[in-house]
Amino acid sequence: MDDHASTPAHSKPDSERLVLSGDWTLLHFTRIQRQLAKLDPNRFTTLCFDDVTRLDTAAAQLLIEWYGPARMQALSSMLPVKRKNLLISVAGAVTTQRQEPPPANASKALTHGVALVGQQVESLYLQQKYLLGFLGLVLSALARTLWRPSRWRVTATVSHIQQTGLNAVPIVMLLTFMVGAVVAFLGATVLESFGATIYTVNLVVFSFLREFGVLLAAIMLAGRTASAFTAQLGSMKSNEEIDALRTQGLDPIELLVLPRVLALWISLPLLAFIGTLSGMLGGAVVGVVALDIPLSQFLRIVERDIGVSHFFAGIVKAPLFALVIALIGCAEGFKVSGSAQSVGEHTTSSVVQSIFMVILLDALAALYFMEMGW
Repeated sequence: MDDHASTPAHSKPDSERLVLSGDWTLLHFTRIQRQLAKLDPNRFTTLCFDDVTRLDTAAAQLLIEWYGPARMQALSSMLPVKRKNLLISVAGAVTTQRQEPPPANASKALTHGVALVGQQVESLYLQQKYLLGFLGLVLSALARTLWRPSRWRVTATVSHIQQTGLNAVPIVMLLTFMVGAVVAFLGATVLESFGATIYTVNLVVFSFLREFGVLLAAIMLAGRTASAFTAQLGSMKSNEEIDALRTQGLDPIELLVLPRVLALWISLPLLAFIGTLSGMLGGAVVGVVALDIPLSQFLRIVERDIGVSHFFAGIVKAPLFALVIALIGCAEGFKVSGSAQSVGEHTTSSVVQSIFMVILLDALAALYFMEMGW
């Protein structure tokens, strides 16, 4: 097509050869598109570029889309050298753009799902393996220092007891008091229809002595203390302070982890005891205010019907929960890679793992006590 031509291409009658002429450039893009729309590409097996004066990528792409990338690449061997490379490159680009992702295969989706489950199971296995190894390091450090009072870190332990135990007393008391009140209201609502409102006292006391007192305190420490341990040790890991301790011949487990574990061992049973009393107090307040159960009658029922064995069944779980929370919090802190993002990720992970393990262990303990008749 020259500058004054009306068509970009013409063919001889009853011929399978399309002769192209003139300038095939962006300037004439609209006219070329209009003229090609009038022609059927399936009629032509050969394109002649001998009379084409200029050819750019815009017109070449239009021609390839009209004639077909595969047919154009097959025709490239017969093209002039000066047009061949341009058309082959544009045809390859058009072919790449037209490629669509293959349809999802049900078997591939199933394989991907199974692989994802396998990855999660492997991650859980490696996490538990790491936690057991970390527990071994803590117990070995405890065995080394237990008979050597000169290596006891009393100041650090007392400081952590204040942070994890004393400072958490108000929030634990408030939480367990409110839960005790809710349990009393809920029990009274259900038992009132049976004329057994008085047994609300037994419900509240049993639930807090055996489960809620220690469980709520442990969950509170899992969210409050495990995250603090991970953030503290993770920041030290990021600042290479733990590596500095190792270069000085000091054991980070003995220096940093052991005081935190011992502090939580002492704090959680005390918090569980306080939470149990606070929860029972919440139930007693609801009994006095809403259920017409005097405090003296509440206490007589507790003394008459509730044995001290129920308290021991609950409080015996506190040291185990404390050990798990402290181990997970410290272990996640030692796994921090060095960035602020890693500190945040492992802090979140420590809270989730701690709460999950506490609830899991509590469920297993409840099942065991039920089977044993305790």
